[in-house]
Amino acid sequence: MSTPSSTNDSKACESQTSDYSSLWYPYAQMKNLEVNLEVVEAQGVNLTMSDGKQLVDAISSWWCVSHGYNHPELNQAMMEQVNKFSHIMLGGLKNKATEQFADKLVEITPKGLNHVFFSDSGSVGVEVAIKMALQYFFNQGNQKKTRIVALQRAYHGDTTACMSVCDPAEGMHKMFHGITPEQFFLPAPSGGFNASEEAVAEDIALARELFEQHSDTIAAIILEPLMQGAGGFNFYSPEYLNQLKALCEAHDVLLIFDEVATGFGRTGKLFAANHTQVCPDIMVLAKGLTAGYIGHAATIATTQVFEAFLSDSAAKAFMHGPTFMGNPTACAVGLKAIEIFERDNFLDKIEEIENILKEELLDFSHEEIVETRVLGATGAIEVKEAKHHHGIQEFAAERGVWLRPFERYIYTMPPYIISPDELRKITQVMKDWFARERD
Repeated sequence: MSTPSSTNDSKACESQTSDYSSLWYPYAQMKNLEVNLEVVEAQGVNLTMSDGKQLVDAISSWWCVSHGYNHPELNQAMMEQVNKFSHIMLGGLKNKATEQFADKLVEITPKGLNHVFFSDSGSVGVEVAIKMALQYFFNQGNQKKTRIVALQRAYHGDTTACMSVCDPAEGMHKMFHGITPEQFFLPAPSGGFNASEEAVAEDIALARELFEQHSDTIAAIILEPLMQGAGGFNFYSPEYLNQLKALCEAHDVLLIFDEVATGFGRTGKLFAANHTQVCPDIMVLAKGLTAGYIGHAATIATTQVFEAFLSDSAAKAFMHGPTFMGNPTACAVGLKAIEIFERDNFLDKIEEIENILKEELLDFSHEEIVETRVLGATGAIEVKEAKHHHGIQEFAAERGVWLRPFERYIYTMPPYIISPDELRKITQVMKDWFARERD
């Protein structure tokens, strides 16, 4: 019997050529990829392009660069750690930066969240939370609780378990519905951040009905507290979460807060949970966790959840271990980012951002606009059809602003260090789009 030679294999590979970029870009059809602007430098809130043009970053590089770019203290914290060691595995080894970061997260998150499991991205952090919730019941001998409840309009990441709890009908992963694990979905809460008692009562009634019918198979409910980001900036009431927590306790269902986008000040408080009277059973943090410097995530659990894994049996241990979990460089940067956040009163800065966004956007209207919404350091314009913002990215770039709309939403989630003038530049461009001359 003969086997193909390595030479033949090499030639076969060489014959396969491509007319497209070697870099496969995210959320983009590569066949008709729009031209990407090349960034050569970034400082503060400004991105410098290869042609020398500067753009104010209105969206914090997908909502994570909270402290701005090229921050000298964050740069120094990173280099000091790299000069010691950039990475150490957590299997059998430990290090000060990672331990101190875990301690700090326990200190600043809602009281009761006492145990931090690190991973390397928001999606993986959510995967960890779901796996943790399922095994929490398995370790107690309950094999029936295998389903997760999520909200319509939800987005929790792009990996497999995450896709199963994203909106199955309208979300970007709808093609995988029926392939990923089947979960329960509740309607997205209605009525906005200041929803009426009636609106909250109607939404909670639907949750109560679902729990009463299926709590024997429901392990947890996962949601983005108060602000559904990629689901269209749907803001909803803290009272919904207060009442949902009571339902979870009554039906032995764990409550998971995905604060990947809402954490570290984006809703106006340090965490969205701080708007409520709720401590979730599990919380997921990423994005602002390291101020956008390095991909990292934390899944933080209550002692009740943690103790369900304590046993003389190795089978009850949490068998998960991302290679870069607890990366000391990321942890050192994260520690410094929290120090700066607290020292420089970022919550006051966020309040100023919110006030300006409300002043600039809430009274703005146009025949193509459904609604404008503001919460914390997030401002969004919902248009009636996606075609109504087609071309705004180029329009904004010509005027010195980096925007990236999606679906029917034009939005800004700026770095917290942005000045009032820079922020008003962003909102003015958003509004000028609707005042432009039409073809």
